Amino acid sequence: MSSISVIICAHNPRPHYLRRVLEALRRQTLPVDRWELLLVDNASRQPLAGEWDLSWHPGARHILESELGLSAARRRGMREAVGDTLLFVDDDNELAEGYLAVGMRIAEGWPQLGTWGSGALVPEYEVPPAERLRRLLYLLAIREVETAKWANVFQIDACPWGAGIFLRRSVAEAYRVLAREEDLPISDRKGAALTSGGDVELSYVACGMGLGIGVVPELKVTHLIPKERLSHDYLMRLHEGIAISTRLILYKWEKALPNTRSLPMRYLAILKNFATLRGIERETYFSNMRADRAARKIIDELAGAARSGHGGDVGPKAVQHSAGLS
Repeated sequence: MSSISVIICAHNPRPHYLRRVLEALRRQTLPVDRWELLLVDNASRQPLAGEWDLSWHPGARHILESELGLSAARRRGMREAVGDTLLFVDDDNELAEGYLAVGMRIAEGWPQLGTWGSGALVPEYEVPPAERLRRLLYLLAIREVETAKWANVFQIDACPWGAGIFLRRSVAEAYRVLAREEDLPISDRKGAALTSGGDVELSYVACGMGLGIGVVPELKVTHLIPKERLSHDYLMRLHEGIAISTRLILYKWEKALPNTRSLPMRYLAILKNFATLRGIERETYFSNMRADRAARKIIDELAGAARSGHGGDVGPKAVQHSAGLS
């Protein structure tokens, strides 16, 4: 009988949010003997083991990961998990009560899938977002699809986000090998840094192994969003962090370089957009330009290290080799 490892990665969680996350897990319809619960404390100021009682679940464990960063916490969870299928839950994700049962049904009925997740990431805002910022709210991992979307090659609309993502143990092991051997790590949130992409990379790994990916509307998550994440400053920093990460992922997996237009063409584009764009559109345009420069600098430094003999190959060839070691 297959089983699920539910892994919550938490760094200084908001107590009322984490309480709701755990209460939602207590209400799951899947019997507790078919899933374990791991609460990974990622260097929180107040140790979580002494604050949160998990004794209601017979297969629950507290785990401490001292290396700061969501990617480090996820890898630790992968290493500690015993389930055939892993499920990552953020410390602000309230799962619908049938979430584990639906995920298990997909795991058993669709063995060709490597990652799958929520097609209904519904926000619950602490305060109403400002109207002028609504076009940026998609950055907060909000998604609603009407029908399931599947793919056996990477497609962004079928790629599950990290909030409520299921993955097979084989994908987790391949990802861990990749993380040890690669020269261009894709890092999720780490302290104040708003980089991302580790969840997307899990789906790239799955596709590289010949497995599929998908999102399902029956897998519903309520994403609890505090007022701090609805500020103009936060959303613009998030936009730039995601833009940099996206460019690095596209280079790593598809050999697509950031904006490579000639210098005169770039200047003409800058002048045109400066003159015609206003408000958020102008801000996101220049945020994307900064992301192009930042990502290209990282790629050029990596290429320089490789030429000097201090780095290896980066991209599909190296990645597929790593994935195959699982």
